[in-house]
Amino acid sequence: MARLILFNKPFGVLSQFTDNKSPTRRPTLSDHIDVPGVYPAGRLDADSEGLLLLTDDGKLQARIADPRFKLPKTYLVQVEGAPDEAKLDMLRKGVRLKDGMTRPAQADAIEPPALWPRDPPVRFRKTVPDHWIRLTIREGRNRQVRRMTAAVGLPTLRLVRWSVGDWSLEGIAPGSWREGS
Repeated sequence: MARLILFNKPFGVLSQFTDNKSPTRRPTLSDHIDVPGVYPAGRLDADSEGLLLLTDDGKLQARIADPRFKLPKTYLVQVEGAPDEAKLDMLRKGVRLKDGMTRPAQADAIEPPALWPRDPPVRFRKTVPDHWIRLTIREGRNRQVRRMTAAVGLPTLRLVRWSVGDWSLEGIAPGSWREGS
């Protein structure tokens, strides 16, 4: 039977088990997960937080990570500026990036979510407001959410992947994991 792990990846942790590129060792999955034979299904940048799925099943890994399957990924995004309806509509219709148009996304302004504090904290600027949006995409280009929000004039300050398909972070503390099904 396939093993599936739902991990709440903290800020600064690499989505891999080793760090061979940095002269100063950065935190990796091996600092949090001591389960042999599992590998990440997709990735989450070091400066992003949230749900990372790991499995020992290659077919499941492909189904989760491959954009052909259009598995929805929902992010809670703290942005600099105010997400008015015009900017949200741009995200909903798809945004032109250097590598082409994105697929339409679900995008809504939300109240600040009850999340754990980030370490280090997001920079605070008295003169620039920040807001939160919930963004659901069905593809996975490199740094796509950050590039989409920047393209509509809402630079990302904090990015937390909340769910992938039916799997979510609900009840998983940062740096912790649980078995999924």
